Formats: sequence, C-alpha cells, structure tokens
Amino acid sequence: MQGDTAWLLTSAALVLLMTPGLAFFYGGMVRSKSVLNMLMMCFGAIGLIGVLWVVYGYSMAFGSDVGGLLGNPFEIMGLSGLMGGNALEGTGFVAFQGMFAIITVALIAGAVADRMKFGAWLLFGGLWATLVYFPVAHWVWAEGGWIFDLGALDFAGGTAVHINAGAAALGLVLVLGKRAGWPKEPMKPHNLPYVMLGAGLLWFGWFGFNAGSALSANETAGVAFINTLTATCAAMLGWLLLERLRDGKATSLGAASGVVAGLVAITPACAFVDTWGALAIGAIAGVVCALAVSLKYRFGYDDSLDVVGVHLVGGLVGTLLIGFLGTTNVNADGVDGLFYGGGAEQLGKQAIGAFAVLAYSLIAAVVIGLIVKAITGGRVSTEDEVAGIDEAEHAESAYDFAGGRGGRPASVDTSVASGNAKKLEGSKS
Repeated sequence: MQGDTAWLLTSAALVLLMTPGLAFFYGGMVRSKSVLNMLMMCFGAIGLIGVLWVVYGYSMAFGSDVGGLLGNPFEIMGLSGLMGGNALEGTGFVAFQGMFAIITVALIAGAVADRMKFGAWLLFGGLWATLVYFPVAHWVWAEGGWIFDLGALDFAGGTAVHINAGAAALGLVLVLGKRAGWPKEPMKPHNLPYVMLGAGLLWFGWFGFNAGSALSANETAGVAFINTLTATCAAMLGWLLLERLRDGKATSLGAASGVVAGLVAITPACAFVDTWGALAIGAIAGVVCALAVSLKYRFGYDDSLDVVGVHLVGGLVGTLLIGFLGTTNVNADGVDGLFYGGGAEQLGKQAIGAFAVLAYSLIAAVVIGLIVKAITGGRVSTEDEVAGIDEAEHAESAYDFAGGRGGRPASVDTSVASGNAKKLEGSKS
C-alpha cells in the first residue's frame, strides 16, 4: 500500500511537470514577441485550475453520481473529509487527477497564441473547466458516469483530456478569429531548442500520466510505461518519414511534434494493447497527425500551434484503435478488438464516447467563447498584436536585446508596428 501511494504521488508530480514542459513546447513555437504570454497562459492554468479543483472540481468529477452527468459539486467541497484520510483513496488520488485537470486546460492555450487577452483566457479556462472538463471527467472515469457505464475505454485521457481539449481549441479559435497577417505572413517558431526541451519534459512527465493511471505500482503500470515509450518512438519516426518523403527534410519541429502525437494517441490505449498494437498506434498517429496539421490551411481556421491536428486527431486515433487493437492478453480488464477476435461492439462504444465528448466540448467552447468575448473583448487590439502581446498584456519582453526599460527587442519598431496594424485593419474592413 505504501509503495502504491508513493508511486501515485510521484506520478502526480510528473504530471505537474508536464505543464511547464508544455509551456516551453508552446513557447518555442510562437514568435519572440509572444513567448512570455504563452508561458503565462500555461502557468495561469496551474494557478486557476489548481484552486477550482480543490474547491469544487474534484467533487464535480468524482463525487456521488448525479444522473450519469456529473458528481455532486457540494459533497466534497474544499475536500471536506478527505484530508488526512487514506492517501490513495483520498488526497493522493485528488492530487493525481488535479494535475490532469490543469494540463487539459493548458493544452487549449496553444490554439489561441499571439492574440487572446490574458484575463479573457483565465475567464474562459475557469468556465470551460467547470462546465466541460469536470463533468466529462465524471462521464469517462467515475462509476455512474454514462461513458464509463457504456463500457468505452480510456485508460489515461484520450477522450477526457485530448479530444476534449482539441475540440475546445477548435471552438475557441472559431470565436476569436485569425491572427493578424495569417496565413500570408510567416509565423515560424522562434526557438526550436525550447520546443525540443518542452517535448522532452512532456515525454518524461507522460510516464507518470499514463503509468500512474494504474493507481498502483503493478504490472498494468509496467505495460502502460513500455507502451508509452514504444508508441512515442514509432510516432516520431512516422512523422519524420512523412516529412522526408513530402518535403525532402526531417526537421526538429517534426520530431518534437511526432513525439507529442505519439504520446497523445497511446494515452487511452496504453494499458489495453500489446507491443505490436503500441507500434501500430504510434506509427499511424505520427503520419495522420502530420497530415492533419495542414487542415487548418484548407478550412481556414487559425489553430496557432496545431492543438486540433495533434490532440484532437491524435486522441481520436488512439481512442478508436482500441476497438481494433485491444487485447486481453495484456490486461484482463480490457477488451479484444477486431484484430484479436473481438467483434465491432467495442469499436462502436469507443466511437460513441469519443464523438460525444468532441461535440459537447466544441459546442460548449463556442458558447463560452462568445460569452467571454462579449465581456472582455476576447483578444488584444491589432496594433498590440503586431507590436507584441508580451508588452501589451504583461509589460515585459522575453529578450532584452536593446538593454532598455521593459526589455523591448530592438527589432520591434513601434512606429512600424503601428503602421502595419493600421494596414491590417484597413484590409479587414
């Protein structure tokens, strides 16, 4: 018991590390004038969701079931009665699941990089967590939750975390609109070493995310751990191979993105598939997600850092493939998919769970986004966006090239930025 508790608490700490890792991953992908805002959006999610989780979020997710839709939000408010109790069933589980809630909200931030007001982001994050994440976590993981009772499998968050966040990202992007100058203006990552560092930290923390979801230091945790490694390696190679064949070069950004795509896809399936299944899921996710990130150009939605292409699509890949590749040979609590002698019933259950979460999160994000936009305006002015959201929202700059007050980079000429903003405003009208 003590060993299980130690593993669970260690896993919780690993999952918390994923959000700063995500901050570096996203921060390196934006332009230099936006990096601090992206870091702040991720760290802001830690502070905000950490408070909401202990006040009523845990109760909404894992309190006594109310109609299969949510837990009783008043039952365990402020963690009443849990503090000081059994560490695994009480505080340890609360801490572990709280880290999931934090990073799920943080994932959405990448889609709206460069343009969303910080206050608007926090308001959206709090409302979305309350109205979407906490109830969906109950649907998927709590006894009495309708997806749980349906029998759809999600070991560590393919639906509750990745499809959920990816769909919300798409909805919020549709409400906020495109970045100034997108897609004509090049918006390349400003710091690829940050991207690689962030991907590495995510990979490291993800072992706690997936293997920790066994809630015990047991054989299931070991299976999840190995499959997390296996699928991620295959996804990185799959992404790089596609890049090489399509573009002639294998890039560091592609390697980092492939890593995240593989981690996302194996998350729901990591304890339900064997090694061959993990290899297949990873390879498929690497290729499919690499293709999916270009959909934003075809359909015209400005998902800044490819949250939809990686998390929504990757989550769907991993969740649905359980219906094909699941096997009870590695986990008696799992299922046999189509390729292991099972029928199509489990695939149907996986699809119902996945697309129900997708639809609910997408619609809710649009509604919440419109409310937030009406209250706050949603996004910074075009002039502030062109000059740099870091200065506009935080009065800081990540890089003090000029050595002046506020650290404004020497390359940012405010008169030029103002002129460009006026031109963009004119083109919009």
